Amino acid sequence: MDSPVFTQQSEVKSRPAIFLCILNNFLFFVCKILKLNKQIDSFIIFLAIFLSADGVFDMYMESEVIDYVNEEDVKFIRLAYFDLSGKQRNVSIMAGELPRAFKEGISFDASAIPGFQEAHSSDLFLHPDPSTLSVIPWRPSTGKVVRMFCDIKYPDGTPYEKDCRHILKQAVKKAKDEFGIEFKFGTEFEFYLFKLDENGRNTKIPFDNAGYMDIAPEDKGENIRREIDFTLEQMGITPEFSHHEEGPGQNEIDFRASDAETAADNASTFKWIVRTKAASNGLYADFSPKPLSVYPGNGMHINISANKEEKMPAIMAGILAHLSEITYFLNPSEESYSRIGQSKAPKFICWGTQNRSCAIRVPSKHPNGKIQIRSSDSECNIYLAFTLLIYAALDGIKKNLVPEPAVQENLFQSYAEDKKDYEERTKNYRTIPLSLAEARKLAEESEFIKQIIKF
Repeated sequence: MDSPVFTQQSEVKSRPAIFLCILNNFLFFVCKILKLNKQIDSFIIFLAIFLSADGVFDMYMESEVIDYVNEEDVKFIRLAYFDLSGKQRNVSIMAGELPRAFKEGISFDASAIPGFQEAHSSDLFLHPDPSTLSVIPWRPSTGKVVRMFCDIKYPDGTPYEKDCRHILKQAVKKAKDEFGIEFKFGTEFEFYLFKLDENGRNTKIPFDNAGYMDIAPEDKGENIRREIDFTLEQMGITPEFSHHEEGPGQNEIDFRASDAETAADNASTFKWIVRTKAASNGLYADFSPKPLSVYPGNGMHINISANKEEKMPAIMAGILAHLSEITYFLNPSEESYSRIGQSKAPKFICWGTQNRSCAIRVPSKHPNGKIQIRSSDSECNIYLAFTLLIYAALDGIKKNLVPEPAVQENLFQSYAEDKKDYEERTKNYRTIPLSLAEARKLAEESEFIKQIIKF
């Protein structure tokens, strides 16, 4: 049987979880008896997504995952986690080791991970999160390979303070417990597809010369985007839309909003899938902020909404108030600042409805319910980025901050505009840091950040 979708962990709410577990298992075994593999698979996928979206309960628990692994010919389990830069790392275990992984965790050498532990205290343990189980669809169907994201813990079971997924979970919990706020995040990724040379190295030669929303034959990336979208669906992630972007060989794929942890996990999975599918097609997927100096850079726009729309002005005001301090975590590379201030990558700390020249854009269709952060890029650790945005938003609510009036003008310099005239026109607007050194200095001096990231 093909694999059901395993969805993100949800909180137990109104319906009895035990009854739903029995229902799920009953349907699964009925399908086995009647051999209705494809039909029942579709229903189970629907049921899993429905129950998760409805917040009913943790759809798949440890015992169910172990049963699935034993019954569905799963041979390898990848235990994934993230370093401080947001880079995904993993270790593979055989299926027989899974019960021990759930009970004790799987140890790894934390001194080998930059910024983690020293050699004299280097044992950390990976504890798989069963709700994040996903079959890796491009691996063999016989002897399946699955992946789970993990919580990082000390030998005594204490959460590791540098586990960025744990840090994000704490932010989400604080927002809900103390403010009654549940945030939704949606990401929009841009990336280039470049040709490889005979040795498999990136040539920086674009895969095509198409432009914004062009079609085939100019757009040569449509089949690869199609592969990416289908693979995402197989892993339980539904993209909203995809298209060719402005730059030659540049593409964009966007996602609907979901809770912060799910959105961050999905974004990390997405980047892995894109790189894998590009490589299988003899290409290199480049998410870096400015891979080609004369063409638009790659952004990662972050859409944020909340369950209490009346709090959105304060949420936006809080993020605007702290944007300079957290820029180091939204734009963490030298190359990030080559992108800022041009080609729709705004540098001014302000907001506007429909206005893509502001750091925050309010979409015209959601004037009271959603904001879009436009300065961030894909080099960031998305877990830490979401964490800081949540805390900034909560600070805005706590202090009852009110945003400045919306900006109506275009803050990008036009081709016909003299530099001196442009600087005079925009002199009253605050800018985000315009270099990595400046951004780092502001972050290091920020009391706001020191209260959140304590390492």
